[in-house]
Parts: sequence; structure tokens; C-alpha cells
Amino acid sequence: MCGIAGWYRRGGKPVAEDVIAAQNDRIVHRGPDDAGYFTDGDFGFGMRRLSIIDLAGGHQPIHSPDGRYSIVFNGEIYNHLELRPELEAAGLRFSTHSDTETLLASFLRWGDDAWLKLEGMYAVAIWDMAERRLTLARDPLGIKPLYLTEQHGGVAFASEIRSLLVLPEHRFDLDERGVHDFFSFGHVQRPRSIYAQVHSLEPGHVLHIGPEGAPKVSCFWRPRFQVRQGLSEAAWIEETRERVQRTVEHHMLADVPVGAFLSGGVDSSAIAASMARVATAPVKAFTVGFPGTSIDETAAAARIAGHLGLEHIVLPLEPIAAGDLLPAVQAAFDEPCAATAAVPIWHLSRLAASHVKVVLCGEGSDEIFAGYKRQRTALAAARWAPLLRGLSPVASGAEKLAALGGTRLAYLRQNSRRFRDAAMLDNSFQRFFAGTQISSPATRARLYEHDFWLRQDGPDAFLRLEQEYFPEAEARRLDPLQQFMLADIAVHMPGSLLNRLDRGSMAHSLEARVPFLSHHFVDWSLTMPTDMKLRGKVGKYALRKAVEPWLPPNALTKKKLGFQLPFAEWFRGDFSAFAQEAWHDSGAVHGGYLKPAAVDQLFAEHRAGVANHGRILYAIAMFGCWWRDTMRGGAQEAA
Repeated sequence: MCGIAGWYRRGGKPVAEDVIAAQNDRIVHRGPDDAGYFTDGDFGFGMRRLSIIDLAGGHQPIHSPDGRYSIVFNGEIYNHLELRPELEAAGLRFSTHSDTETLLASFLRWGDDAWLKLEGMYAVAIWDMAERRLTLARDPLGIKPLYLTEQHGGVAFASEIRSLLVLPEHRFDLDERGVHDFFSFGHVQRPRSIYAQVHSLEPGHVLHIGPEGAPKVSCFWRPRFQVRQGLSEAAWIEETRERVQRTVEHHMLADVPVGAFLSGGVDSSAIAASMARVATAPVKAFTVGFPGTSIDETAAAARIAGHLGLEHIVLPLEPIAAGDLLPAVQAAFDEPCAATAAVPIWHLSRLAASHVKVVLCGEGSDEIFAGYKRQRTALAAARWAPLLRGLSPVASGAEKLAALGGTRLAYLRQNSRRFRDAAMLDNSFQRFFAGTQISSPATRARLYEHDFWLRQDGPDAFLRLEQEYFPEAEARRLDPLQQFMLADIAVHMPGSLLNRLDRGSMAHSLEARVPFLSHHFVDWSLTMPTDMKLRGKVGKYALRKAVEPWLPPNALTKKKLGFQLPFAEWFRGDFSAFAQEAWHDSGAVHGGYLKPAAVDQLFAEHRAGVANHGRILYAIAMFGCWWRDTMRGGAQEAA
């Protein structure tokens, strides 16, 4: 695990090693154990290393025996030892036990066919000195980030945007569309970034660029539903059990201790239980608690940890502590981030990093096994759509009567309006965007400055997003649940879920691994029939049944909570004052995006219990933290 950065300037203009060093100095937190740089005329790259595999021999860059090829990469290849015999039989020789050397040898042997042979997470850069050709590749699910900027005829890349901002002769302007993304979804939608000149390499894609011409980008993997029929329920459950155990064992490959995040839900419990079955010593499991709130899972996690014989370590997170942490959490991101779980993951990662270098996490299970409530809500909205369209005037009148009620009725009215709006949409792709937004179109119409709203929002917003991300006719033929799951896998997961996990963990030099997101495991999961994933109102049905024998009785009957913040509760207390201050004092209030009076009104409504604006208010606070540290300080433009 590490961070990488580089610059192919092209045109014969030299790249100095001190520029590459400066890029990598910005990401020391990703790899505090080691550093390495390589320059070759108008090209240079480097890395910061967190030593996990082959502690002594894994220094990067690694070069091919003839010196023609060089590689830096961020990630881990879990099956690299299994690939070596075939590579050695083909005449390739190894001088280290590093997975980096195996990855380079795989590329030399198989070219772009290598990527699908790798089981792991990676963002990789390979330099061909003879042809002066750069290859960049990113793992199929987008577990590891890789950002690009193409300016002045060259291309630069990095694990984090902050490593691009130090480049000479480059400029970075705020992207208005990215700002709109953020206030709509709590993050910038891929492949965009908050800067107009920066974008990410898409998951499952490879880029090649030589001394002349434009980069050539191609896709080597994408999620595809290929449902198998004919297996009994018992056979699917047993196959799930075997697959989960196998992927977890692969992800435990390391020359350092490996721990686990444990929330008490089915995902993290399945991972921890699988680890406990093969570990030679008690696994350290880490849980974040929210004392006195409705989402505290400490007791449930403790019960599971005790049953499995884990060494359980709990960290309580209080509202005041979270308020103090907000600026530090936002500083781990080089874009504004309002992901629900960013604060607890950052906090928990800091705790875990004092005990281990690697943790296994349950991320990805909800996406591939239909575990989200929003997926079930979208299906219900589709079923009720004909009736609700006919009852729309009646529903509007009922809402006005409900307005006479208190806080609970106000929240119920707000949720019913969202459900009705979702039912009016055309398909599950549009319902996905509606279901993952942190602010409704009506709220944004209130908040946005008028000109900003005209340019970025307005009618048919969900239709435009559907056309942008899912234009293929093949996608239209999927059933409603498959459409929603595809959107979760292709859009939400790399843009939000995996981004917050990478930044929150790497801020503390902690490697977070996601066994459910091996692309081999994902390919297999997409062959599972829908009724083995969603059974009535129960998501992840086969996974639950598969791991039930490993856990205490009734351990999986509780409501899913996971890593999140109790926004509604916290924003009615002192935390609200901190968030409002973060917005006003940052200077973002004068950015020309949101109406200051409208923002204050949202805070007032939330404190009064008129509506639950917790998600958008948290986003406004985090945008203020980011603006203060980045835009007000002039860091958006390199020297």
C-alpha cells in the first residue's frame, strides 16, 4: 500500500526529480515507511510506501531485469504468489518477494490481459523507456484512487489531487458542476473532481500515452448480471459460505498483523467470523460507538466479538468530539466530502492504526447483495407509482394537514414526499440518483443562488444523470433491482463509499481491504438470482444464511445501521452551532453558490424540528471547512 504520483511532460521538456519529490511529499501519510523516485528526461514518477508485503525487498520503483520497464503502484495483489509459477515457466525471473514485481512481470507477459488475472486493489503506473510510453491502470471496482490532469500537452497523475496542485505551469479552477454534485450528493460524481482540470481514471480502465498524440483509454472490466438458474437455496447458501471464506483468506495476505472493523452488522460480522476461523491468534476488532444515541452498536458488536474470541477495542464518539474533528476529517480529503461515514471511519482508523497496519472491512456487500434500504424503497416506489400518480392531489392536501403536527409528523411528511417523488420517476436509474441525494431539488431551489441554479439544476435533472451514466440499451433491459444495484456499484461505490474508506484510513497510514470487492467475487455475486439476495424486506438473504452458523443466536436480526453519524440528533444540539460557524467563518458564504439567508433558515428549521436537514447541513459545514483550508488560502492554483 502506498501513494503514487508522476508527470509525463512530453515534448522533451525535462522533469526534475525535486518536482516528483514534491508531489510525493504531499502524500507522506499514505506511505511513511519509504520513498522512491525515477526520472527519465520528460518523464518522472515516484511513490510513498506503507510496507505490508516483503518489508525488506518491496522498495519502489521496481525495474525489469533489462531496465526497460519501471513500475510504481498503490495497492495489494493477493494472488501474486499464485501467478508466479506460470510467469516463471514463461521465463520471467524474480529478485524479490514483492507483489509489485509480480505485477510488472504479469504486464510484461500478458499486456493489458494481465489486469483481469490480478486479484487485488491497485492504481498502477508503468513506464516503457524504449517506446517512451506510459501505462496507467485502475482496479475494476475503483478501490484505489487515481487522478489525472492533462495540461500543456502532458499528463500528470497521483493518488490524491493534492499531489497535482504542486506542479509548475498548471492551474486548477473550481468546477461549478462539481460544486453542484457536492451539494446534491455529498461528493463529486466520478469522473469529475472539484477542479475543472482534474478527473479520475475510471475503475476497470487502462490508459496508454506515448510521446505524441492523445491518451488512449479502454475498459477491461465492467459489472454484468449473468444470472445462473437451477441451484437450490441450500446450494447457493453453501456456495456463498465457501466464497466468503475464500476471499477473506486471500485478503489476509500480509507480513504484518491484520485486524478488522466491526459494526455489529452482517457485513463486518461475516468478515470477522471468516478471519477468526483461520487466524492463528485472536483478531483485533475495532468498533466506534455513539453513546446515548439511537445508532450505537457497541453492545451488538461486543456480543459478536466475544462469541468469536476477538480482541475487541471500542472507541466512543461524542457530538463535541465530532465537532472538533470535522476540520481534521475534511483535511484528509482534497475535495469537499460529506459522506455519512467519513467521521467515524476517520476516527476508527486513527484508533486501529495504533494497533495494526491492515484492517479488513465489509464495504461492498450492500451493493452486490441488495442490502440497502434505498434499494427496497425504490422497488416499492415503482410498484406504487400508478396509484400515487392518480392520488397526487390528495397526497398534497394530506401533507398540508400533516403540517399541523410536531417533529415526528414533520419528518414523516418529508419522507412521504420523497417516496412520492421517487414514484413519479421513469426507472430505477433515476430513482438511484434520487435515493442517494442529500438534498431534494426543492431544497436546492431554495438554497442555490438563482444563476447557479439555472446553470446546474432545474427540471429533468435525474433524466440527464441517467443519460450521462447509463446510456446503453443493455442497461435498460435490466430489471428494476438490477438497475439500482448497477448504479450503486458503478457510481456510488467508487465515488463515495470507497473514496471515504481510502482517505479516512490512509490519513492514518492504515491499509483498509475490502474482501467483498475482489472482482472475481463480484462477478460471482452477479450470477446469483434476485430472490437469493432480497427476500421480502430482508436484504443479503444468502449472505445472512451463510454466516448465521458462525455467529451468536439472533445476531443478525437487528436493524442495519453500519458506520454513520446521528445527524438529526446532533444538529439539534451544540453541534449545530459549530456547523453554522464553520460555514459563516470560512468565506464560502461569499462564494456565489448558496443564499446565506436560505442556509440560516435551514439551520433554524432543523433546530425547531420542522424538517430533518441534517445531511445537507453537514455538507454545508464540510464545504466551509474545505473552502477555508483550500480556496481561501489560494491552494487551488499551483505556484
